[in-house]
Amino acid sequence: MIKSMTGFGRSEYADGKRNIIVEIKSVNHRYSDISVKMPRRYSFAEDKVKQTVKERIKRGKVDVSIIVENITENDINIKLNEPIARQYYENLTLLNEQFNLSGEISLRLLATMPDVMKAIPDVDDEEEITKAILVPVGDAALNLEKMRAVEGEKLAEDLLSRGETIKDLLDKIAERAPGVVVDYAAKLRERIAELIAGNAAVPEERIVTEAAIFADKCAIDEEITRLNSHLIQLRNIVDSPKDAEGKKLDFLVQEMNREANTIGSKANDITITNYMLEIKSEIEKIREQVQNVE
Repeated sequence: MIKSMTGFGRSEYADGKRNIIVEIKSVNHRYSDISVKMPRRYSFAEDKVKQTVKERIKRGKVDVSIIVENITENDINIKLNEPIARQYYENLTLLNEQFNLSGEISLRLLATMPDVMKAIPDVDDEEEITKAILVPVGDAALNLEKMRAVEGEKLAEDLLSRGETIKDLLDKIAERAPGVVVDYAAKLRERIAELIAGNAAVPEERIVTEAAIFADKCAIDEEITRLNSHLIQLRNIVDSPKDAEGKKLDFLVQEMNREANTIGSKANDITITNYMLEIKSEIEKIREQVQNVE
């Protein structure tokens, strides 16, 4: 079954050293676009986070938010960046001398300057931390996938329902189409009779010829057959157990719209034209829904 590209998944995980909260949300997008927001000190895990999400989510714009709350300090080291601190001290001292300023350059001041003290992950624990992070990431991605599947079921119902509506309208058009030529021939016969006003016989052979030409120009049997075939494909794709069928549906809707336009332009009948307006409206609604199919 198809899946929606819209959804949300959340998961929490604690391993005794840290609590990890992961939230993943997704919206429709033409391609796969995954962005990760997480503490910089754990950025070494970003690629594997994306890879884990991609295993579940094939298409869509996906935002992954990761919060790590440390219970212990085992995976964090606070490092003094002595060269940076020295430069701050020297430049502040120079500033005092050049502008004859008052005030001491204190430990408190230096400690609050950017990048003097940095919290960095313990390199030896990178693999362990990455494994811990991937646990809730995988669970959140699974929860997101489940929601997208539920939304996909609703999309499938709507698409198939609209497909049935189009099929019913096509049946009405197919039933009406033969009568278009008959009506044309009758109107042509009446018009000629009015023009000659009984002064001559109505040229039946000419009427038959004109009706045949008209029938050839407005023949829509092939287009009806192709559009019915597209409707069968629509159901097959929607019911397919495979994932990521949104692109196929997008192409199929383009083909459906093309056949509908051709029928509308060739029909030359107000009744069929009205049916086609309804069909095109349904195809447009299908197109809008397909934009959100994975």
